[in-house]
Amino acid sequence: MSQDHLKEAIDTLKDTGVRITPQRHAILEYLIDSMSHPTADDIYKALEGKFPNMSVATVYNNLRVFREVGLVKELTYGDSSSRFDFVTTEHYHVICEDCGKIVDFHYPGLDEVEQLASHVTGFKISHHRMEVYGTCPECSAKKELTH
Repeated sequence: MSQDHLKEAIDTLKDTGVRITPQRHAILEYLIDSMSHPTADDIYKALEGKFPNMSVATVYNNLRVFREVGLVKELTYGDSSSRFDFVTTEHYHVICEDCGKIVDFHYPGLDEVEQLASHVTGFKISHHRMEVYGTCPECSAKKELTH
């Protein structure tokens, strides 16, 4: 599955005239394989051993390119670092308030929310985003142990 995503992503980049450098390939592959919604710093740390000459700026620049061609969504939450999500399908996020872990979930019932919002308000809707907050099972288990 992820190899198909990687091939499609590389084809998309080629179609938009973006050269596929080894660093770009590695960053893209990391994003696709990682379901953890990494920060640019996470990606840099994961790949610095393989690419000692790569800088954090290189990672940011590539993420910007990926975002511009629609391969990656930048998730911003208040003042914390942006996290990056490889775009496969429309989905939502559940976020742990203790450790910051983000997990994807899909809820088809919300697919019509943009049409409804447009109909009710007259807005031309471009997109929507939803986050659900709570405590992940690991953090819940830790809390149980300390109480």
